[in-house]
Amino acid sequence: MAANELLRRQVSERPIIYAYSDTRYPGMLKVGFTSRSIEVRMHEHYPTLVPGQSWHVELVRSAMRQDGSVFSDKEVHRVLRNAHIPNPEGEWFCCNVRQVEQAIAAVANNETTLLARTRDFRMRPEQAEAVRKTAAYFRSFAQDPANEGMTAHFLWNAKMRFGKTFTAYQLARGMHWKHVLVLTFNPAVKTAWKEDLLTHKDFADWVFVEKQDNREFNHVDLTQRFVCFASFQDVLGTNSVGGIKATNEWIQTVPWDCIILDEYHFGAWGKNAKEFYNKQDVANRIIEETRSLYAEDASSRKELEIRETFDEELMPLQTRYYLYLSGTPFRAIASGEFIEEQIFNWTYSDEQAAKEAWQGADNPYKALPKMVMLTYQLPEKIREVAEQGEFNEFDLNEFFRAENDRFIHEEYVQKWVDLIHGAYTENIVSDLKLAAEKPPMPFSDARLLDYLRHTYWFLPSVAACRAMVHLLRKPVNRKFFERFHIIVAAGSEAGMGADAVLPVYAGMGNPQENYTITLSCGKLSTGVTVKPWTGIFMLRNSSSPETYFQAAFRVQSPWTMRNEWGEEVVLKPLCYVFDFAPNRALRQVAEYSCRLSVNDHNPEQKVAEFIRFLPILAYDGSSMKQIDAAGILDMAMSGTTATLLARRWESALLVNVDNGTLNRLLHSPDAMQALMNIEGFRALNRDIETIINKSEAVKKAKKEKGENLTPREKKQLSEEEKEYKSKRKEIQEKLIKFATRIPVFMYLTDYREYTLYDVIRQLEPDLFRKV
Repeated sequence: MAANELLRRQVSERPIIYAYSDTRYPGMLKVGFTSRSIEVRMHEHYPTLVPGQSWHVELVRSAMRQDGSVFSDKEVHRVLRNAHIPNPEGEWFCCNVRQVEQAIAAVANNETTLLARTRDFRMRPEQAEAVRKTAAYFRSFAQDPANEGMTAHFLWNAKMRFGKTFTAYQLARGMHWKHVLVLTFNPAVKTAWKEDLLTHKDFADWVFVEKQDNREFNHVDLTQRFVCFASFQDVLGTNSVGGIKATNEWIQTVPWDCIILDEYHFGAWGKNAKEFYNKQDVANRIIEETRSLYAEDASSRKELEIRETFDEELMPLQTRYYLYLSGTPFRAIASGEFIEEQIFNWTYSDEQAAKEAWQGADNPYKALPKMVMLTYQLPEKIREVAEQGEFNEFDLNEFFRAENDRFIHEEYVQKWVDLIHGAYTENIVSDLKLAAEKPPMPFSDARLLDYLRHTYWFLPSVAACRAMVHLLRKPVNRKFFERFHIIVAAGSEAGMGADAVLPVYAGMGNPQENYTITLSCGKLSTGVTVKPWTGIFMLRNSSSPETYFQAAFRVQSPWTMRNEWGEEVVLKPLCYVFDFAPNRALRQVAEYSCRLSVNDHNPEQKVAEFIRFLPILAYDGSSMKQIDAAGILDMAMSGTTATLLARRWESALLVNVDNGTLNRLLHSPDAMQALMNIEGFRALNRDIETIINKSEAVKKAKKEKGENLTPREKKQLSEEEKEYKSKRKEIQEKLIKFATRIPVFMYLTDYREYTLYDVIRQLEPDLFRKV
């Protein structure tokens, strides 16, 4: 795709519901739908000009809800019929304009949604592969005598729009399960779990169990197949005297075939686990950054507390299998909680490759937007105030630092605001020199301005969000930004969890007509879908590519409608990521693309595969051009001695140190002898026994006494827990350190050699010539 094709204007289709009268049919209105202008549609109804026009358009209303979803005239017809309004023929109704208005409002507010088993779509190829791989692992685990009495675990690391609920239910069918418990930290996802089970024909014999308005679960016959949906906060919470809530007691008595843990972004890390990790450890940085995001986005403080203290081993529940679902399982993967054979991955690259490779009509990936990244090297007079750090790089957190709801460097932030909408006067000379090569700024390029009606600005703090809205409302900015409804989705007053999205929808109104800017420092970064968002401004530092792209994927949700012929129209074919710290952004791309792929390709190939579907336009101060994989890696590797190859061998994915693995290692004399011959593993036997014995003892004590532990017992358990966790981490680090010695034979230079073959054939072939 050429660079100029990566900039799009807004799609022209406008879905509307219209009603018109005809003097030949007194007292009746015809209610219809079109995605074109009302003039064009009426000309189709009455193509012949005759003396005296008999028809008159009585009403034209948008057929788009505030969240960007589109409804059809058929839904309006259904409401009118449900109200017992006569419908003598087709789309003609014996009603007045007010009744049609009321029917449209009801449909727009989703007040007529009826659950009926009308869906019969099949699994997409990747969904079928997830079911196959997971079922194969679970069956293999169950058949291994060494796993007697143990529970199997599997992780779906799948980006949003994978279809996790539908696919999980298909796994339940394939495994012939009868009782499934779904636990989530985010109760707002209940609708998706409920609708998929109750509207698809494949699950006709399943029942959905949930808490009713009276806080009691609906009655269920244990001989039936059923899915029970509950939140961690509820199931793991206690009553006023510290006991199990009476309404939840039955959950602990059911032998669940599988427990599904949804929205598992935090991983099983207790709140005290951080002390066992070096503060410079990548995993530790991810923990801190992720926690700050969830602290801002949690639906309640109780949710955050449960996330922090969650420990699967202490859950009073019975099951044979655990399935974990997440699009961003940073902690779980970084900590080695799952190894490769326990993970199914479905990434952005996988999705876009499937979209491109689809043959024939009905492409199920058609609606998924392609992402485009635009990076800008800011003029020196803007960035100089925040250039610092090890490599004297532009620091976004410093640049947008705020106190008392005002920017510390407000003069420079104002220059940045001027720059993005074409009002930065100090660039006039360079812009004239660039002429047609002038970089497309988000709000100055005519194509982008029309397309970017709704954007998400990701800032470093609540104070920065408030400072930004104050700045954009200043008289100097009012002329341009008065068209935008600015929503501050930050701080407790913005609402918690899914409630925080309501002001966004309200601000959008009709998303195809209005403009909004949503300012956030973490809120709305998970668990919600805002279809009209077409761009994100990355205005904060990020210590890991996972958190960076978690935020970026917020704007990649599909936005479609159906025209009057039933054809799908994609309203958002592209979405944009804008970054003003190009060095940092390109390093994130390099690291993320290398972590995404588990194949044996070298880093340049991996980056090339990723940016094939996420093209990057980079402005270096002189011109904007599309950047290739070699250019990205040059940026990623400059100023650092670490190599992407070495990082692969430092991955916790290579090492599993849970009790089951350590127990099997302990009972393998050959493996123990081989390891104990290595310096640093002399006391391995004793360390493993300590870990297993103390972890089992601590778990048993916590289960038996729970909240009844005395302060002395709590202190003792805490010390024992700290000891065995520290030893477990020590063994894991030693094994990883041992693994990093494997590629030491490779001759790594400033050239890019990825294998010994490259060293021989590329660098000094004469030294290795056969004689």
